[in-house]
Amino acid sequence: MRYLNLKMYEEIVGRSEIEEILDLADKLKGISVVHINSTRKGGGVAEILQSLVPLFNLVGINCRWEVIEGTERFFQITKLFHNLLQGLVVQGENITQDMLDEYIRVNESNIKKINLISDIVIIHDPQPAPLIEARKNNRWIWRCHIDLSNPDKRIWDFLSTYIKRYDAAIFSMQEFVQPLPFTSYIIAPSIDPLSEKNRDLSIRQIAGILKRLDVLPKKPVLLQVSRFDYFKDPSGVIKVYRKVKKKLECQLILAGGEATDDPESSKVLRQVQKEARADPDIHILNLPPDSFVEINALQRSADVVIQKSLREGFGLTVTESLWKSRPVVGANVGGIRLQIKDGENGFLINSVEEAVDKVEYLLKNPSFARKMGEIGRKTVKDRFLITRHLKDYLRLLTDISQK
Repeated sequence: MRYLNLKMYEEIVGRSEIEEILDLADKLKGISVVHINSTRKGGGVAEILQSLVPLFNLVGINCRWEVIEGTERFFQITKLFHNLLQGLVVQGENITQDMLDEYIRVNESNIKKINLISDIVIIHDPQPAPLIEARKNNRWIWRCHIDLSNPDKRIWDFLSTYIKRYDAAIFSMQEFVQPLPFTSYIIAPSIDPLSEKNRDLSIRQIAGILKRLDVLPKKPVLLQVSRFDYFKDPSGVIKVYRKVKKKLECQLILAGGEATDDPESSKVLRQVQKEARADPDIHILNLPPDSFVEINALQRSADVVIQKSLREGFGLTVTESLWKSRPVVGANVGGIRLQIKDGENGFLINSVEEAVDKVEYLLKNPSFARKMGEIGRKTVKDRFLITRHLKDYLRLLTDISQK
């Protein structure tokens, strides 16, 4: 029965991949797992868990997903943590002892609310890290989704007092690993090819969605999909578009949204709207967090996808676009480097000028852009689908259960 339920994935990744997953799951019969993060909607972590948790259960692992609750101030503080851990220093923004106290207080409150009874507890990112205080006779894993290659020392020293009490940590790439007194695993994120955001859409469906969004594909489309965040550099994308437009007809779509654990996004959105200065060829779409089909259609309609991040833990929007056979011009940072092999399945860029050059080249050479997109789809199929992600987790759980 389990095998039949996985038939749709088998049609994409092959029978041997599914059989390997089921063999690994059989060795973990009876184990329970809980994933805990800070939001159920908005952002890559929530999207991964929406697919990964049901898949755990589908292969016979008792798995559930819990979300911590926090005050507005708590999420302002953890957003500052996030920025500092990724190396962004904002003048006048410093972590105070009062902020650390609020961070601890909110987590202590969540310990009383969340069911932490499970054989294995997997905590995602810094927000719920202090839940380790509730540890019993079970295994705890900290999963880091952000770029920790150059963290603020004070914040990392504070956070690591909790992290060091875990049994293992997971990072998206080796460059992010910090010294810890246990094994650190490297597991790249993934997309679900059967999700609303990534399943196939007909030309008619795409056209209908674009019409509803008031986007007319009469001019070549440059697209960046990201939450409105300084690290995603939407202002830089506007600069790229303006320079390209001086030579070639095009339009820009900046599609994003907000998440409950990111209070900074509304400020970034207002800034981007101001910078667009009523240009009719710039479409700024502030979409609800469940606008999966809309994002799917936008990505499939793009001539060039841009991801001009300043820091990037991974960049699922890159993965999504590659899966849809779109050519991607991505910043040469973090997890984008894991996905793009420069000149083969996309272009890596280090400046606005480089981005302009590559976007112009792709618009002028559509046959090359199509070939690049085809290679990109194969890259995702081979390395970044949710079935591989599940398999990596099952191997990790087998390993940690035996320690």
